[in-house]
Amino acid sequence: QVQLVESGGGLVQPGGSLRLSCAASGNIFSIYAMGWYRQPPGKQRELVAKIRSSTNYEDRNYADSVKGRFTISRDNAKNTVYLQMNSLKPEDTAVYYCMMNIALMTAPLTQNDYWGQGTQVTVSS
Repeated sequence: QVQLVESGGGLVQPGGSLRLSCAASGNIFSIYAMGWYRQPPGKQRELVAKIRSSTNYEDRNYADSVKGRFTISRDNAKNTVYLQMNSLKPEDTAVYYCMMNIALMTAPLTQNDYWGQGTQVTVSS
C-alpha cells in the first residue's frame, strides 16, 4: 500500500557532497516522522537524522557524528524527505535507508513505520 523510493547515492571523494531523496507513494493519509538511517559494513543500522513536523513546529535530531555536516529536510507536498550530506568522510560509507511513519487512508486509520530499499553511499579516494 505504501512504497518508499530512494535516490542519490553513489561514490564520492572525501570532502565531497551528496544529496539523498526518498519519496513515498500510496494510500497515504499523513506522514509524521521522517528519518534516515545507515548501516556501515559489518555494523548495525543506526539513526543518522530524523525530522518531525506539524502545522506549528518542526523538530530535527542528528547523530553526533553528522552534526554540522548533514541536513535533513522534507517537502510535505511531495511526501519526500532529503538528506544533504556535506564534508563526507570515509566513515560515512554505508547503505542509507529512509524511514517514514505513515498513517494510511483506511478505516480505522492505521499507522506504521515504512522503509526504503536502501541506497549505497561510498566515500573513498
